[in-house]
Amino acid sequence: MKKKRLIPIVLLRNGWIVQSVSFKEYKNLGNPVFSVKRLSEWCSDELIYLDITQDGAKYDMRRDDIHMMNHSSISEIIENVSNSAFMPLCFGGGIRNIADIEERLRSGADKVSVNRALYKDPEFVKQAAKEFGSQCIIGSVDYVGEGENAKVFNVQTRSATDLNLIDFCKHVEDLGIGEILLNSVERDGLKTGFDIEQIDRISKLVRIPVIACGGCGNWEHLAEVFNKTDADAVAAANIFQHVDQSTYLAKEHLFQQGHNVRKPDFVEL
Repeated sequence: MKKKRLIPIVLLRNGWIVQSVSFKEYKNLGNPVFSVKRLSEWCSDELIYLDITQDGAKYDMRRDDIHMMNHSSISEIIENVSNSAFMPLCFGGGIRNIADIEERLRSGADKVSVNRALYKDPEFVKQAAKEFGSQCIIGSVDYVGEGENAKVFNVQTRSATDLNLIDFCKHVEDLGIGEILLNSVERDGLKTGFDIEQIDRISKLVRIPVIACGGCGNWEHLAEVFNKTDADAVAAANIFQHVDQSTYLAKEHLFQQGHNVRKPDFVEL
């Protein structure tokens, strides 16, 4: 039986790791490479990096004073991250064409995540899935609202679209992608728990794996997803940046409860 996965998400904004709340409040947490080694050591199954830098903004680590590497592009970050990580890496953000995907894969990514392209340029997504394989393309779907009336959220305009979430997820599957990263905007960073009803609905609707995201505040929230939905994986960002040995402790909690996850064990790198 396929193992359930535990996936930390690292958010990048202007070259920094940030904590996000409701997609509108950001707290700087530090250098984008430093956290990767410990997440690898703490037995994460995969790692998703999402670049949420606004269009036109520049990367600037502003640490030349202590001779810290000043990453000027996502490619430089991917290269350095991939050298420190011994787990599959997915990178999303700023992907608009086939060349963008090639650049990220060439730099060390195993997968890429697309978001706006899912509704702005679905033919590109379909082409990417055919050219690189479904397993290489994750569809990142952000949404607001609850139940059957939930709407897809446009990160660029920071507003809801007219797209019904349920219909859209089925459409995204038909594009040929390999997985859906389902993220509740309104639960982001609030630590109130996942949107179990919606996760269960979508994971039963589509035939491809669903990664649940948005609202994790403790390890029991992770277990609740596996107990009450058919999601293949749970993902979280903020909690894994603030708790020592976080992914190890989270997986230990899930393993001891009898969930079908890989046995936790520290990895020597």
